[in-house]
Amino acid sequence: MAGNTGHESMTDYLEKFAAQREIGERISVFAESLLTEQSPELRILEKKALEEGVPIIRPHTRGLIQCLLEMLAPRRILEIGTAVGYSALVMYTYAPEACEIITIERDEKRAAEARLNFDRFGAERITLLEGDAAAILPELEGTFDLIFMDAAKGQYIRFLPEVIRLLPEGGVLLSDNVLKEGEILESKFSVTRRNRTIHKRMREYLAEVSEDPRLRTILLETGDGAALSVRRRSREETIETGDLRR
Repeated sequence: MAGNTGHESMTDYLEKFAAQREIGERISVFAESLLTEQSPELRILEKKALEEGVPIIRPHTRGLIQCLLEMLAPRRILEIGTAVGYSALVMYTYAPEACEIITIERDEKRAAEARLNFDRFGAERITLLEGDAAAILPELEGTFDLIFMDAAKGQYIRFLPEVIRLLPEGGVLLSDNVLKEGEILESKFSVTRRNRTIHKRMREYLAEVSEDPRLRTILLETGDGAALSVRRRSREETIETGDLRR
Protein backbone atom coordinates (compact mmCIF):
# COMPACT_ATOMS: atom_id res chain seq x y z
CA MET A 1 0.00 0.00 0.00
CA ALA A 2 1.30 3.42 -0.86
CA GLY A 3 0.08 7.00 -0.74
CA ASN A 4 1.03 10.09 -2.69
CA THR A 5 2.66 12.58 -0.32
CA GLY A 6 1.87 15.52 -2.57
CA HIS A 7 5.59 16.42 -2.80
CA GLU A 8 6.55 14.12 -5.66
CA SER A 9 5.45 13.67 -9.24
CA MET A 10 3.22 10.81 -10.32
CA THR A 11 6.19 9.36 -12.26
CA ASP A 12 8.39 9.29 -9.14
CA TYR A 13 5.52 7.87 -7.14
CA LEU A 14 4.90 5.04 -9.61
CA GLU A 15 8.61 4.19 -9.82
CA LYS A 16 8.76 3.79 -6.06
CA PHE A 17 5.56 1.78 -6.20
CA ALA A 18 7.13 -0.53 -8.81
CA ALA A 19 10.05 -1.27 -6.49
CA GLN A 20 7.58 -2.59 -3.93
CA ARG A 21 5.53 -4.54 -6.47
CA GLU A 22 7.31 -7.91 -6.30
CA ILE A 23 6.97 -8.36 -2.55
CA GLY A 24 3.48 -6.89 -2.78
CA GLU A 25 2.41 -9.68 -5.13
CA ARG A 26 3.61 -12.30 -2.66
CA ILE A 27 1.70 -10.58 0.13
CA SER A 28 -1.43 -10.42 -2.05
CA VAL A 29 -1.31 -14.16 -2.71
CA PHE A 30 -1.04 -14.83 1.00
CA ALA A 31 -3.81 -12.36 1.86
CA GLU A 32 -6.16 -13.84 -0.75
CA SER A 33 -5.60 -17.29 0.74
CA LEU A 34 -7.20 -16.01 3.95
CA LEU A 35 -10.39 -14.76 2.26
CA THR A 36 -13.12 -17.32 2.87
CA GLU A 37 -16.44 -15.48 3.19
CA GLN A 38 -18.46 -15.89 0.02
CA SER A 39 -21.88 -17.43 -0.51
CA PRO A 40 -22.15 -20.72 -2.45
CA GLU A 41 -24.16 -18.93 -5.14
CA LEU A 42 -21.42 -16.35 -5.65
CA ARG A 43 -18.77 -19.08 -5.80
CA ILE A 44 -20.71 -20.80 -8.60
CA LEU A 45 -21.03 -17.55 -10.54
CA GLU A 46 -17.35 -16.74 -10.00
CA LYS A 47 -16.28 -20.20 -11.21
CA LYS A 48 -18.45 -19.94 -14.33
CA ALA A 49 -17.12 -16.48 -15.21
CA LEU A 50 -13.50 -17.59 -14.81
CA GLU A 51 -14.07 -20.68 -16.93
CA GLU A 52 -15.58 -18.53 -19.68
CA GLY A 53 -12.80 -15.95 -19.51
CA VAL A 54 -15.06 -13.14 -18.31
CA PRO A 55 -13.09 -10.53 -16.34
CA ILE A 56 -14.43 -10.20 -12.80
CA ILE A 57 -13.07 -8.71 -9.60
CA ARG A 58 -10.29 -10.64 -7.90
CA PRO A 59 -10.74 -12.17 -4.42
CA HIS A 60 -8.75 -9.45 -2.64
CA THR A 61 -10.81 -6.75 -4.35
CA ARG A 62 -13.96 -8.57 -3.28
CA GLY A 63 -12.67 -8.55 0.29
CA LEU A 64 -11.96 -4.82 0.07
CA ILE A 65 -15.49 -4.15 -1.19
CA GLN A 66 -16.96 -6.21 1.64
CA CYS A 67 -14.98 -4.15 4.18
CA LEU A 68 -16.11 -0.88 2.57
CA LEU A 69 -19.73 -2.02 2.72
CA GLU A 70 -19.40 -2.72 6.44
CA MET A 71 -17.76 0.69 7.04
CA LEU A 72 -20.05 2.80 4.90
CA ALA A 73 -23.41 1.00 5.23
CA PRO A 74 -24.29 2.68 1.91
CA ARG A 75 -27.82 3.61 0.92
CA ARG A 76 -26.96 3.95 -2.77
CA ILE A 77 -24.20 2.33 -4.85
CA LEU A 78 -23.21 3.07 -8.43
CA GLU A 79 -21.18 0.61 -10.47
CA ILE A 80 -19.68 1.51 -13.85
CA GLY A 81 -18.98 -1.73 -15.70
CA THR A 82 -21.35 -4.60 -14.90
CA ALA A 83 -19.88 -7.42 -17.01
CA VAL A 84 -21.97 -10.47 -16.03
CA GLY A 85 -23.06 -8.97 -12.71
CA TYR A 86 -20.69 -10.71 -10.31
CA SER A 87 -19.40 -7.61 -8.49
CA ALA A 88 -22.89 -6.07 -8.38
CA LEU A 89 -24.15 -9.26 -6.74
CA VAL A 90 -21.28 -9.21 -4.25
CA MET A 91 -22.39 -5.70 -3.25
CA TYR A 92 -26.04 -6.75 -3.23
CA THR A 93 -25.24 -9.69 -0.94
CA TYR A 94 -23.20 -7.76 1.62
CA ALA A 95 -24.73 -4.25 1.50
CA PRO A 96 -27.57 -3.23 3.85
CA GLU A 97 -30.92 -4.68 2.86
CA ALA A 98 -32.36 -1.32 1.81
CA CYS A 99 -29.37 -0.36 -0.35
CA GLU A 100 -30.14 0.60 -3.95
CA ILE A 101 -27.60 -0.45 -6.59
CA ILE A 102 -27.38 1.02 -10.09
CA THR A 103 -24.97 -0.60 -12.51
CA ILE A 104 -24.05 0.43 -16.06
CA GLU A 105 -22.98 -1.88 -18.92
CA ARG A 106 -22.59 -1.01 -22.59
CA ASP A 107 -21.99 -4.53 -23.93
CA GLU A 108 -25.36 -5.95 -24.99
CA LYS A 109 -24.44 -9.61 -24.55
CA ARG A 110 -22.96 -9.15 -21.08
CA ALA A 111 -25.85 -6.96 -19.99
CA ALA A 112 -28.29 -9.72 -20.99
CA GLU A 113 -26.32 -12.30 -19.02
CA ALA A 114 -26.13 -9.97 -16.02
CA ARG A 115 -29.92 -9.58 -16.05
CA LEU A 116 -30.31 -13.36 -15.99
CA ASN A 117 -27.94 -13.59 -13.03
CA PHE A 118 -29.80 -10.84 -11.18
CA ASP A 119 -33.05 -12.71 -11.76
CA ARG A 120 -31.52 -15.95 -10.45
CA PHE A 121 -30.47 -14.15 -7.26
CA GLY A 122 -33.80 -12.36 -6.93
CA ALA A 123 -31.83 -9.12 -6.83
CA GLU A 124 -34.69 -6.68 -7.26
CA ARG A 125 -32.73 -3.77 -5.77
CA ILE A 126 -30.23 -3.81 -8.64
CA THR A 127 -31.06 -1.60 -11.62
CA LEU A 128 -29.07 -2.27 -14.79
CA LEU A 129 -28.73 0.63 -17.23
CA GLU A 130 -27.52 -0.47 -20.65
CA GLY A 131 -25.48 1.95 -22.76
CA ASP A 132 -22.43 4.19 -22.75
CA ALA A 133 -21.67 5.46 -19.25
CA ALA A 134 -20.56 8.79 -20.74
CA ALA A 135 -24.15 9.34 -21.88
CA ILE A 136 -25.86 7.80 -18.83
CA LEU A 137 -23.90 9.45 -16.01
CA PRO A 138 -25.09 13.03 -16.75
CA GLU A 139 -28.68 11.80 -16.51
CA LEU A 140 -28.29 10.35 -13.01
CA GLU A 141 -29.60 12.37 -10.07
CA GLY A 142 -28.78 12.40 -6.41
CA THR A 143 -25.57 11.04 -4.91
CA PHE A 144 -24.04 7.62 -4.25
CA ASP A 145 -22.24 6.65 -1.06
CA LEU A 146 -20.04 4.21 -2.97
CA ILE A 147 -19.06 4.33 -6.63
CA PHE A 148 -17.21 1.35 -8.10
CA MET A 149 -15.40 2.03 -11.37
CA ASP A 150 -14.57 -1.14 -13.32
CA ALA A 151 -15.15 -0.26 -16.96
CA ALA A 152 -12.88 0.30 -19.98
CA LYS A 153 -9.65 1.59 -18.44
CA GLY A 154 -9.08 4.25 -21.08
CA GLN A 155 -12.46 5.80 -20.21
CA TYR A 156 -11.90 6.38 -16.48
CA ILE A 157 -10.59 9.90 -17.05
CA ARG A 158 -13.59 10.62 -19.28
CA PHE A 159 -16.08 9.55 -16.61
CA LEU A 160 -14.38 11.28 -13.67
CA PRO A 161 -16.07 14.72 -13.75
CA GLU A 162 -19.55 13.19 -13.57
CA VAL A 163 -18.44 10.64 -11.01
CA ILE A 164 -17.21 13.39 -8.70
CA ARG A 165 -20.51 15.24 -9.19
CA LEU A 166 -22.37 12.15 -8.00
CA LEU A 167 -20.10 11.60 -4.98
CA PRO A 168 -21.17 13.27 -1.72
CA GLU A 169 -18.74 14.52 0.89
CA GLY A 170 -17.46 11.42 2.67
CA GLY A 171 -18.46 9.25 -0.29
CA VAL A 172 -16.03 6.67 -1.64
CA LEU A 173 -14.84 6.04 -5.19
CA LEU A 174 -13.10 2.71 -5.79
CA SER A 175 -11.36 2.46 -9.17
CA ASP A 176 -10.31 -1.09 -10.05
CA ASN A 177 -7.49 -2.49 -12.21
CA VAL A 178 -5.54 0.77 -12.39
CA LEU A 179 -2.12 -0.88 -12.73
CA LYS A 180 -2.91 -3.01 -15.81
CA GLU A 181 -0.77 -5.98 -14.76
CA GLY A 182 2.01 -3.58 -13.83
CA GLU A 183 2.14 -2.03 -17.30
CA ILE A 184 1.16 1.38 -15.95
CA LEU A 185 4.45 1.44 -14.05
CA GLU A 186 6.49 1.30 -17.25
CA SER A 187 7.61 4.10 -19.52
CA LYS A 188 5.26 4.72 -22.44
CA PHE A 189 8.10 3.62 -24.74
CA SER A 190 8.06 0.18 -23.10
CA VAL A 191 4.36 -0.24 -23.85
CA THR A 192 3.12 -1.64 -27.16
CA ARG A 193 1.90 1.07 -29.51
CA ARG A 194 -1.71 -0.14 -29.40
CA ASN A 195 -1.76 0.21 -25.59
CA ARG A 196 -0.12 3.62 -25.33
CA THR A 197 -3.37 5.57 -25.35
CA ILE A 198 -4.77 3.53 -22.44
CA HIS A 199 -1.41 3.82 -20.66
CA LYS A 200 -1.44 7.61 -21.06
CA ARG A 201 -5.06 8.01 -20.00
CA MET A 202 -4.69 5.82 -16.93
CA ARG A 203 -1.63 7.77 -15.79
CA GLU A 204 -3.64 10.95 -16.30
CA TYR A 205 -6.48 9.46 -14.28
CA LEU A 206 -4.23 8.49 -11.37
CA ALA A 207 -2.66 11.94 -11.39
CA GLU A 208 -6.10 13.56 -11.42
CA VAL A 209 -7.59 11.60 -8.52
CA SER A 210 -4.37 12.07 -6.55
CA GLU A 211 -4.14 15.82 -7.10
CA ASP A 212 -7.79 16.89 -7.15
CA PRO A 213 -8.32 18.95 -3.96
CA ARG A 214 -11.82 17.51 -3.58
CA LEU A 215 -10.49 13.97 -3.15
CA ARG A 216 -8.26 12.10 -0.73
CA THR A 217 -6.75 9.17 -2.66
CA ILE A 218 -4.56 6.20 -1.86
CA LEU A 219 -3.23 3.64 -4.34
CA LEU A 220 -3.59 0.04 -3.19
CA GLU A 221 -1.92 -3.14 -4.39
CA THR A 222 -5.26 -4.92 -4.15
CA GLY A 223 -5.93 -7.24 -7.11
CA ASP A 224 -4.49 -5.51 -10.18
CA GLY A 225 -4.24 -2.23 -8.32
CA ALA A 226 -7.05 -0.09 -6.97
CA ALA A 227 -7.34 3.62 -6.32
CA LEU A 228 -9.40 4.36 -3.23
CA SER A 229 -10.68 7.95 -3.19
CA VAL A 230 -12.82 9.75 -0.59
CA ARG A 231 -14.67 12.98 -1.34
CA ARG A 232 -13.26 15.38 1.22
CA ARG A 233 -15.57 17.13 3.62
CA SER A 234 -15.84 20.89 3.54
CA ARG A 235 -14.06 23.00 6.14
CA GLU A 236 -17.42 24.14 7.51
CA GLU A 237 -18.62 20.58 8.09
CA THR A 238 -15.30 19.65 9.70
CA ILE A 239 -15.65 22.51 12.18
CA GLU A 240 -19.28 21.62 12.96
CA THR A 241 -18.40 18.00 13.78
CA GLY A 242 -15.47 19.10 15.92
CA ASP A 243 -12.96 17.12 13.83
CA LEU A 244 -10.21 19.59 12.92
CA ARG A 245 -7.74 17.03 11.60
CA ARG A 246 -6.59 17.66 8.05
